[in-house]
Amino acid sequence: MTTIILIITATLTALIAGLFYAYSCSVVLGLGKLSDVEYLKSMQSINREILNPVFFISFMGTAILLPVSAFLFRSQGPVFVFLLLASIAYLIGVFGVTMFGNVPLNDQLDQFDIVNSTTENIRKMREAFESKWNFLNNIRTVFSLITIISAVCACIWNKIE
Repeated sequence: MTTIILIITATLTALIAGLFYAYSCSVVLGLGKLSDVEYLKSMQSINREILNPVFFISFMGTAILLPVSAFLFRSQGPVFVFLLLASIAYLIGVFGVTMFGNVPLNDQLDQFDIVNSTTENIRKMREAFESKWNFLNNIRTVFSLITIISAVCACIWNKIE
């Protein structure tokens, strides 16, 4: 049963890492080519649509299952260490950055009235949002990679033992 939980944990971790990686190397690049109005409307739409059960299962499931997996493998030396590292990287660098960095920016953008704003206010909103959001997403991407590498190492080490 613990191996099945480890596999599910690694799979959810990989899905989240893939999401942030895809954003970093394609989505934000494409969005960056849009006009200010198109960019803000697109990000508002994306930020609203990502709040769905599939995303929450993988995002929250990873936050729950990584520490649970570490606990389950607490007596298995290297596997535990890899899972502990993965848990810390995820909870601080992915979950924490999302909750305390990206989500507040998303909430600000969601409250912004594009239709009734001036061109100057739209430009200022994009300037205040885009570079900060992208920077935070790059942090999440790096920590997601650390997390998935650690989880894969745990799986491999578990197989060796």
